[in-house]
Amino acid sequence: MYGVTITELINKMNLKNIVPDVDTDKVVLTHPDVNRPALQLAGFFEHFDRERVQIIGFVEQEYIRTLTRERKVEVYEKLVSSEIPCVLYSRNQIPDDDMQDLCLHYQVPCLVSEKSTSDLMAEVIRWLKVKLAPCISIHGVLVDVFGEGVLIMGESGIGKSEAALELIKRGHRLVTDDVVEIRKVSDDTLVGSAPDITKHFIELRGIGIIDVKALFGVESVKDTQNIDMVIKLEDWDKDKEYDRLGLEDQYTEFLGNKVVCHNIPIRPGRNLAIIVESAAVNYRQKKMGYNAAQELYNRVQANLGKSV
Repeated sequence: MYGVTITELINKMNLKNIVPDVDTDKVVLTHPDVNRPALQLAGFFEHFDRERVQIIGFVEQEYIRTLTRERKVEVYEKLVSSEIPCVLYSRNQIPDDDMQDLCLHYQVPCLVSEKSTSDLMAEVIRWLKVKLAPCISIHGVLVDVFGEGVLIMGESGIGKSEAALELIKRGHRLVTDDVVEIRKVSDDTLVGSAPDITKHFIELRGIGIIDVKALFGVESVKDTQNIDMVIKLEDWDKDKEYDRLGLEDQYTEFLGNKVVCHNIPIRPGRNLAIIVESAAVNYRQKKMGYNAAQELYNRVQANLGKSV
């Protein structure tokens, strides 16, 4: 599983580091969930999720204030010495000196956020689920077309990058060219992004590398995009039967998630950008409940019924 450093968490969530002497670059998160250590502060450590971010909210702080100093230090020490990745306080609550001293002693980052506890938990979980999601890298181009994430695949040199460039000129946005990193965020959602080294670049054979962001502006690129459909480009084969109606969707699979897939045969003169745009709009229509192929089928059936 991938890891995320506490430094990345601090920067992303705009957190305040209360114990700056702790090296947050060395502490790595490997679990996407969080834990509110209410039972642990009460002394119950069975089934304790120690690998998670430990968030202390208003209720936990109020409970701590009811404890004697000796009891408070005892539960603090047991909590902080359990090899937890960090302690995170919500609502701008400042941890007391005992907590800060123990965090420094055990080299546990102690952080503060201004967000409410519920908002903080939701934000941290959402971000960590993306960062720590199962990930694969594939060869292809990912473009945002009318808000739909279209992954264009095919053999090297078949015209994926050229199609993406034409789509960018028509107002759509590039996510990544050549290498697509796909993360499984949930059982329904795949998110694609670019490796840092190739972000915003496109390779065009005969020309070389171009910087899409510099040439076409910031509106022409996007960092991440859900993958909604796949278009596989392939050389035209006159002996192969291609789907001409689209009554039944075809699917491909990444990380166990199914994605709608279209196989598009390539011949000289075909405008790939318009084909991709049409596929994206047709996909949106289907999501909204209208299926053009089914409508044609119904009309044909109705017409046959009249002629009988």
